[in-house]
Amino acid sequence: MPDLILHNARIYTQTPNQPWAEAVAMQHGRIVAIGDDSTVLSLVTPATQVIDLAGRLALPGFTDSHIHFHDMAWRRGQIALYDAASLDDFLERLRIFSANLPPDAWALGYGWSESGWPVPRYPDRHALDRVTGGRPAILWRTDLHAAVANTAALRAAGIGSGTPNPPSGVIDRDESGQPTGVLRELAINLVRRCIPPQSEAEAGANLLAVAADLHRLGIVAAHDQRMKDHHEEGPAALRLYTRLRDRNDLPLRISCNVEAANIDHLIALGLQSGFGDEWVRLGHVKLFADGSLGANTAWMLEPFEGQPGNTGIYLTSPAEVLEVIQKAHRHGLAISIHAIGDRANREVLDIFAEVLAGGSDRPPAIPHRIEHVQTIQPDDLPRLAEMAITASVQPIHCTDDITNADRFWGERGRNTYAFRSLLDAGTLLAFGSDAPVANPNPWLGISAAVTRQRTDGTPTGGWYPEQRLSVAESVRAYTVDAAATIGQAHQQGRIAPGYLADVIVLDRDIFTCAPDEIANAAVEMTVIGGRIVHGHS
Repeated sequence: MPDLILHNARIYTQTPNQPWAEAVAMQHGRIVAIGDDSTVLSLVTPATQVIDLAGRLALPGFTDSHIHFHDMAWRRGQIALYDAASLDDFLERLRIFSANLPPDAWALGYGWSESGWPVPRYPDRHALDRVTGGRPAILWRTDLHAAVANTAALRAAGIGSGTPNPPSGVIDRDESGQPTGVLRELAINLVRRCIPPQSEAEAGANLLAVAADLHRLGIVAAHDQRMKDHHEEGPAALRLYTRLRDRNDLPLRISCNVEAANIDHLIALGLQSGFGDEWVRLGHVKLFADGSLGANTAWMLEPFEGQPGNTGIYLTSPAEVLEVIQKAHRHGLAISIHAIGDRANREVLDIFAEVLAGGSDRPPAIPHRIEHVQTIQPDDLPRLAEMAITASVQPIHCTDDITNADRFWGERGRNTYAFRSLLDAGTLLAFGSDAPVANPNPWLGISAAVTRQRTDGTPTGGWYPEQRLSVAESVRAYTVDAAATIGQAHQQGRIAPGYLADVIVLDRDIFTCAPDEIANAAVEMTVIGGRIVHGHS
């Protein structure tokens, strides 16, 4: 007796023996039947909700395989500065925002990028001081690998001319040695730790609100990533997700990563990657090899263009990365490691090769993965597939980063976001957004993967167009292959009997519409576990 039937649809099931269907029936959170309208509608009972989709395209619900979900909840209510068009625009927005805060509140924000400003330079503390009214303020750059703090925030953190750079962090200084307010990598944490914390009730309410936004985009599951060296965030996130699940209030299926600093606690408890159920699972142990392109801290084999001597930095030494990966692999914990630069990716692959050659009595049940794989030398690229390492990539970064990649890496751009080469080599690709670093909209992600163009159609013909993917390949990377990276391809990412009843309905057919229309796709309905959470009711 199905609870819900969707019919008169064009359903892309992603099952090899029946890739398309007209109708789907769901019961008790699972799919119980697919097929033609007459067959599935014969299952209708008086208790069944029946919805005519009028020929719309239906897809398996999407997974965002790299999203800072817990961090997005923390940032709700902060000022988002993605579309600030100049430093003056940035400062005016911050002035208005700060003026409307309670007297004792910090001014917090994120998303700014100087790369598209008329004068592409970072703001400094003096500029922030003029518009924040004396309250502490810190604003993260869009990649979250750099931030700018005002004088009050630096003072709260005890940062002055005599403050040394912390390990794996940089405090920018002016010619006299005074901090400029710009903090890179782990130097950001000196200020972050001074910000008043949210209560768990606030975090839960914010999380539900962010999830509702994701439902409207067709996202039903998330691989929740950790920030740099926030030792407390992973346990706090996992605790919150578990409590929401126990109240039947968890709005997404979550695979929760935990920082490497907590690995000994996980081992002591006997926990392994994949522990949990279809709602909350322990995911990967998170590490960071290097920084980012935009902050000029990605670890490169050759210097950044026009910056002799700057080959970026490593955030975790190779010796420490080796130690953590060896320990994790021996105890059934899969690794998720951030690697942007070509040297970072090479070093990480060398370490994985050494660890895997040593074997394990308790190897992880799910694959190790590299987050971003942003630029990688052609000789290193096939090694991911050879070692069954997932490439967790974010196609929206490809188009967002065109300007910076051309500016800072020049001809090395040909080795950047090499989606086609990775897939053709047999690598398991999982797509995500890296939100709040980028827009979580997966239709922008598919558009970027398929066209290699910004939404305005530039550059003509696409940026390194030989790396484009098809729509079907892109959908797979958001669905069944994303599920495979956490060992859930047997019940997630397809519309098939026995699978979780996670289905989305679009306002257009992305398989047949013009490629430049994909970015404008809208989700008309989202179903999670057989329950409609967005759209038709």
